[in-house]
Amino acid sequence: MMTKIKTAQEIEKMRKSGQILASVLSEVEASLKPGITTEAINAIAAKKLKKLGGSPAFLGYYDYPAVICISINDEVVHGIPGKKIIKNGDVVSFDFGVNYEGMITDAARTILVGAPNKAKSALIASTAASLDAGIEQVRAGARIGDISAAIQSVLDDHGYGIVRDLVGHGVGHQLHEDPNIPNYGKENSGPVIEAGMTIAIEPMATLGSYKVYTADDGWTVLTRDGSTAAHFEDTILVLEDGFEILTR
Repeated sequence: MMTKIKTAQEIEKMRKSGQILASVLSEVEASLKPGITTEAINAIAAKKLKKLGGSPAFLGYYDYPAVICISINDEVVHGIPGKKIIKNGDVVSFDFGVNYEGMITDAARTILVGAPNKAKSALIASTAASLDAGIEQVRAGARIGDISAAIQSVLDDHGYGIVRDLVGHGVGHQLHEDPNIPNYGKENSGPVIEAGMTIAIEPMATLGSYKVYTADDGWTVLTRDGSTAAHFEDTILVLEDGFEILTR
């Protein structure tokens, strides 16, 4: 389904959904420290989400068993919370979706735990910067390729692997809607976006190869070469002359 132009009422619900999402992610990030398990973080997210009046967009989606995705080091995305313990030096990505009165937002953040590491910190910073570069292209009449090319330019400048098997997407009435938004591409190509559409832009980059595979759990996506990955995402409302970030 192509992402639809949202009504004023739907946009207000998405703003609320995004506010809830940002608040939950903030609490989750504050909980992140060596020694905590990923299932404990999932419980924190679930409790805060319920308190704020939202419901999880991921739980039960194609039978996904948790509220939040937590991916560590060479795990790119869709890591399932469990007994795994966070350690000093881990790179941890959170991917989270909120449904508020039928309207869905989606966002992701990556954090380095504990001691500084130049290479990992640079990957995280550049992936975040590539997201912002993609967002800056958003306005009515822009094309998906404009977003993709801006993301690619930032990541190519640093020589990072750009994950190709996973892409951004439309979002709102459903968690994943068309159009797909690759993290590489050519300017002035692809579908045109219109004011009132809502899209999730989500670059994923690695310190090595772009190639990935899915673990035996059917969900966790990892780098084939074992290199560290980073993932950032925000839900964006397309405006006539720009954009509104709904998940910050």
